[in-house]
Amino acid sequence: MRTTLDEAEVAQLDTWWRAANYLTIGQIYLRDNALLRRPLTAGDIKPRLLGHWGTSPGLAFVYAHVSRLIRETGQQAIYLAGPGHGGPALVAAGYLEGTYSEVYPHVGQDEAGLTTLFRQFSAPGGIPSHVSVTTPGSIHEGGELGYVLVHAFGAVMDNPDLLAIAVVGDGEAETGPLEGSWKGVSFLNPARDGAVLPILHLNGAKIAGPTVLARKDPEEVRALLRGHGYDVIEVGGADLPGMHHRFAEALARAWNRIRAIQDTARNGDWDGVRPQWPLIVLRSPKGWTGPDEVDGVQVTGTWRSHQVPLSGVRDNPEHLAILEKWLRSYRPEELFDAAGRPVEPIVTAAPEGDLRMSASPHANGGRLTRDLDLPDFRDYAVEVKSPAEERAESTRRLGEFMRDIYRRNPDTFRLFCPDETNSNRLGAVFEASDRGFMERVEDADVRIGRDGRVMEVLSEHNCHGWLEGYTLTGRHGMFATYEAFAMVSASQTVQHGKWLQEAARLPWRAKVPSLNILLTSTAWRNDHNGFSHQGPGLIQVALTQRGDVARVYLPPDANTLLSVADHCFRSRSYLNLIVIDKQPQLQWLTMDEAVEHCARGAGIWDWAGTDDGTSDPDIVLACAGDVVTMETVAAARILRDKLPGLRVRVVNVVDLMTLVRPKDHPHGMSSTMFTELFTDTVDVVFSFHGYPGAIHQLVHGRPDADRFRVRGFIEQGTTTTPFDMTVRNKASRYHLVMDAINNAKRLPRGATELKAWCEAQLARHETYVVEHLEDMPEVRDWTLGDWAE
Repeated sequence: MRTTLDEAEVAQLDTWWRAANYLTIGQIYLRDNALLRRPLTAGDIKPRLLGHWGTSPGLAFVYAHVSRLIRETGQQAIYLAGPGHGGPALVAAGYLEGTYSEVYPHVGQDEAGLTTLFRQFSAPGGIPSHVSVTTPGSIHEGGELGYVLVHAFGAVMDNPDLLAIAVVGDGEAETGPLEGSWKGVSFLNPARDGAVLPILHLNGAKIAGPTVLARKDPEEVRALLRGHGYDVIEVGGADLPGMHHRFAEALARAWNRIRAIQDTARNGDWDGVRPQWPLIVLRSPKGWTGPDEVDGVQVTGTWRSHQVPLSGVRDNPEHLAILEKWLRSYRPEELFDAAGRPVEPIVTAAPEGDLRMSASPHANGGRLTRDLDLPDFRDYAVEVKSPAEERAESTRRLGEFMRDIYRRNPDTFRLFCPDETNSNRLGAVFEASDRGFMERVEDADVRIGRDGRVMEVLSEHNCHGWLEGYTLTGRHGMFATYEAFAMVSASQTVQHGKWLQEAARLPWRAKVPSLNILLTSTAWRNDHNGFSHQGPGLIQVALTQRGDVARVYLPPDANTLLSVADHCFRSRSYLNLIVIDKQPQLQWLTMDEAVEHCARGAGIWDWAGTDDGTSDPDIVLACAGDVVTMETVAAARILRDKLPGLRVRVVNVVDLMTLVRPKDHPHGMSSTMFTELFTDTVDVVFSFHGYPGAIHQLVHGRPDADRFRVRGFIEQGTTTTPFDMTVRNKASRYHLVMDAINNAKRLPRGATELKAWCEAQLARHETYVVEHLEDMPEVRDWTLGDWAE
């Protein structure tokens, strides 16, 4: 690509940039008089001035130049705005490219459309002030800083023709997730993947003060970025047209370097050494081209330009005059014709069709999504001759299933895991793919190399964000992590769920592969790590999402896990949370039984209870989660053996959302089915994997919801045995038996003696576990065939 511009090219770039800046200011300030056909009045100004000006001119400047690169080279590119609060700049870009009017026909390319564009911005019934799901061309939610690079790197994995332009704000660069995400180049394979071009935009200030990197000596910034492995290209200043010339040269150098790296890797001349990918540091004034001073105070180049540089415009004639002068400085009469349409140089500045960044199919990844070629999950079944007789590591079977998904989908499926693939018993995937790694590989390394596609990096933020970028651009995958550490990236889970919720309301947004999260090493079985590793909080987070997106599955064994995973891999635009431990656990259902159980979401396990179905039981023991399922079935067995006259029903729930009323969640079971499982009057002792309040939340509005007594994780934990964790949280089989006795509507003889026996067993456990450092044999080795004594 050429590194120099002629005068006509500079003029076109500057015209487009002026138009984008004008539209940005109009969105923040104007409700009428969109093209300044008459003098500006207080009535033309919005009553509430919301938005962010400071970063917007820099974002638009970069966008203009990348569009020129696309026109010259035909490069497929998407644009990710790290300082996403510069939303009006990206909305303006989509509008000038024509995409905005295509997806929102009521915002036409005329004066009336411009007025609508301005009025809707950050207004009731309109659009947010940041780059969001409503912004054509975006895959990156600007509402939370820190994730622009992880989304960009995820987007280009297995996407060789894509260039992701990732603008990193210097305020964003201070966040922990962003600081950790520079390492993406250590995992990017130029032969198979696309490229990310980070542009570190140092405009000097945050909302109320200076930024760290902008105040550092430039050599320190260079050293930092070079240390991460980047070839640093620097551009700085505010002079025009000089900045156009210098940035065009820098962008051309960067693109030429990217193409040289990729051509070498794809033509067989690559030595396998990680390349130094280019990175641009852009230094420009915050609020560039805005009012230099207001009321005698410096604004441009300072934090004062971050949001709305001129406040009180409706009530301050001096400020109103400054705003009008500012708007007219872009010469809108040269930018729009008599009808209000962008003039020809602006129209032709945009690439054609899908090459427009606001129209890229990669940014609407459902348009590119191919269904996974999935093997039959039934082929990986655990043989279950009778319930709870044999133990297996359930996630190991899932690993075998995913191994063959890798083999059948060599460019559309990846597992993302923070250095825990083997620990989580998913290591069978390494039979199909190494871990991906572009740094030095040593002889002692195992299953690691540049061609690997299993992504391990010790950062939940990176893994989660890479998967988001990967799925939003049309590919499939799973993020697997220890349960407690999922809370590190929980805000990303929330933001992605919000993205999917809003996308569902936009008919032009195609459905994308679901975000699948597998939690293992759960609170109940983190035997050696202790309290810090014991926390089921992500379930609670998922429950806060709207019902059209959130799904929470608690499969109790391998066969139900396989059935659930197959469903999740086939699904679209959901947030699927799957929770199951990795340790050897009892297996309950045959594959056919598991498929039927998962399809219903919940069911009565007749073989576990003493309920004959002819009348209501005396007590219902319900459970959701693997360890608590074992405790529930064990409790039911104790009651059968020691209190045989008590009618006990056992209900297992695998799809947590079935508990919700149908009007509140599409998976909610009907009132008839709820009554069939739980009755309308019998007390329910519910043993739950997570926090007890979640079940109370879910059954709200069901008949006599107060009859549900929930046992779950109550923040009691330490380095201890598996059974002791249930005892500490008052969710053991003995606690459940006593709950059943306390709440049953009818008690046969022997209940008092059984309660005393349970208390004695708990006391015996307390002594035994300290003395022997393991659980009592009748607990540790329990199967359904065992007697209670």
